[in-house]
Formats: sequence, C-alpha cells, structure tokens
Amino acid sequence: MQFIPEFQSQQEFINQIEQVQLQNKKVLISIGGATAPVQLNTVLEKDVFVSSMLNLLNTYSFDGVDIDLEGSSLTVSGGTISNPVDTPVLLLIEAMQEIMQAYHTTFGRKMLLTAAPETAFVQGGQSAYGGIWGAYLPVLDALRDSINYLQVQLYNSGSMYGIDGQIYYQGTTDFIVSQTEALIAGFNTSGGFFNGFDQEKVLVGLPACSQAAGGGYLNPDSVEAALKYLIGDGPRPGSYTLQNAGSYPALGGMMTWSINWDASANCGGQYSYANAWQQIFETPTAILPNPEKQQQLLAFPNPCSGSLQVKNAENNAAYQIMDLRGTLVKQGNLNKQTILLENLPKGFYILNCQNQMLRFIYSGE
Repeated sequence: MQFIPEFQSQQEFINQIEQVQLQNKKVLISIGGATAPVQLNTVLEKDVFVSSMLNLLNTYSFDGVDIDLEGSSLTVSGGTISNPVDTPVLLLIEAMQEIMQAYHTTFGRKMLLTAAPETAFVQGGQSAYGGIWGAYLPVLDALRDSINYLQVQLYNSGSMYGIDGQIYYQGTTDFIVSQTEALIAGFNTSGGFFNGFDQEKVLVGLPACSQAAGGGYLNPDSVEAALKYLIGDGPRPGSYTLQNAGSYPALGGMMTWSINWDASANCGGQYSYANAWQQIFETPTAILPNPEKQQQLLAFPNPCSGSLQVKNAENNAAYQIMDLRGTLVKQGNLNKQTILLENLPKGFYILNCQNQMLRFIYSGE
C-alpha cells in the first residue's frame, strides 16, 4: 500500500504510475463513484464511453479498470440475471467486452477487471430483484470469466440477508462473514440463482477508519477475527455459522476505502488496516514510508533529448541508467539534479536513483 500525493502535472501523474508499476504493482482506473453515475442509454453513448476509456487506458498505461458504478447507473426492470433486458445493463456489458478486446490488441495482455459494487446491487438481490436491488448481478454474471476480483463494499449499507435467511447489519463480524460467503456460495433471487464467484476472486471491502465511510467500520481485531474464521484459521466470532464447513482458505483478500485514509495516524493508527492484512494473511503489504519523509522522484522532460532533469533528488546522488533488458548503459552522479545524455540510442530506458526507478524515453534529437 502506498499513499499517493497530489500531482502538479499530467506528466508527474504518468511518472508516478510508471514508478508504481516498476515495483510490480498494478494501477487501475476506477469508473463511477457515489457522485458520478454512468448510464449508457444508446449505442452512441456506449461508443463514446468505450472511446474515452480507451483513451485514458492508452494515455496513462493503466493495468485495468475497476467498475464502481453507484446511484442511478444501473437498474433492472425485468428479465433475469442470465437474460437481462434493460438497455444500460446490456450496453455496459457490451462496452466492457469491447474495451477488454481493444486493450488486449494494444498491449498484448489481458486487461485487469475488478468490480466494487454496493451491497444493495449484489446481495440486495435476495430481498428483491428490481430497481437497484440486484442490478449488478447480470453484469457480474456476464463478465464473470473476465473479472479478476469482486470487492463488494461492506459499508454504507443497510441490513442484508445471509444465505441462512437471517438479517445482518454492517459494522459487525457477522456482516463480514455472511456477505462474503454469499458472494462465494451464490444465492437465490426472483431473477434466478446467482452463481457465486471462486473464492480466489472475492475480496472483503471495508473502510480503513470510521471517518472513511458513513457506516461499516470495524476495529482491526474484529476484522481479523472475521477473516480468520472465513479462511478456517480461527473460531466463529459471532452468531453466523459458515454454511460451508470447510471454510474458504483461498479467499482472495481485502479491499479498503481507502489507502489514503489508512495512511492517516488519526484512524486507529497509521496503516492499521494494512497491518491487519499482514496479520491475517501473513503476507507483506510493502507499506512505504510517508511521502513527507521520502519524496517521489520525477524525471522530465519525457521524452528527453540532451539532458534529463531529476526533481526531488539529492544534488550529488548516484544514478544508473539501464535499457529495458537490464543492461547498464550509463552511471554517475547528478549535477544540480541534471543528467547529460549523449551517444545513447533512441529508445526506452530506466533510471535508478535513490532506490527509486523511473522510466523515460530518449529521443536523441
């Protein structure tokens, strides 16, 4: 996890994305949100949406897309989960399929696809199948083979049924366990049965602190108790009993709103959510130092010709430049945060300075 500072320019943003990707991390663009509904009502709107998304993916080299449509973006008025009839639902499915296909053609790899719906749009389908209730289910069903992670927001939620027929409330261990098992085991709706997702694809979405959401926050110890019960590494923490006695040891992990909230020392301690992850899954989160203590390097212009400027570096810091095969092509020390570039072939290079890596293009002009 890493706190992301504000950026002063598009190029600084691109540089930051590249630096994170060089650390073998993935960067996705999330569409939607609480105040940004996206509703596709015509083929023209779908085509504009596809074009704009591909432009963003190509410009910033994102690794994928997170579908976070909320509010009035999706509703259902009939049909079934496997046979939807509402135009915005059908066009969204078609749009995502077109975006994924174009992405694969451009980058030569699968586009990562995740979804972060609210509970009403998914588990809410058990209560009713109409309006927003269950409205995400046809999209999830149609794209299930392409979705890498399903991370339902277990916060800002009303009460929800578990697959045991009982009602559970946010901000409790029972809510986490019951709603997560519903995503894996599947559940009945009046629009048909929703087949669950493989446990490896399911993430538990929670707020990092009480200030991050209107409801649903749970202290790290309780989160750990719920997750350990889910993966079969701890006792039942509440009243909900897993319907699958074998538990879910391959559960995909956790999602939070948000990393920036988790970075705040005022929310139960800095990185308390990330630390909980490490305790539960015994997997390092690669928490990085506060950016106030370690500033991110920026390299510009990019592409460059005669010289490369390195912002936020020590004046005489050592550097190395490698080609994309990892071959060292130049090394030395910065002179007034500047590197003179001569006799390099045109192409892509990686700058290694102060334990940070930046990718740049040398135009040779």
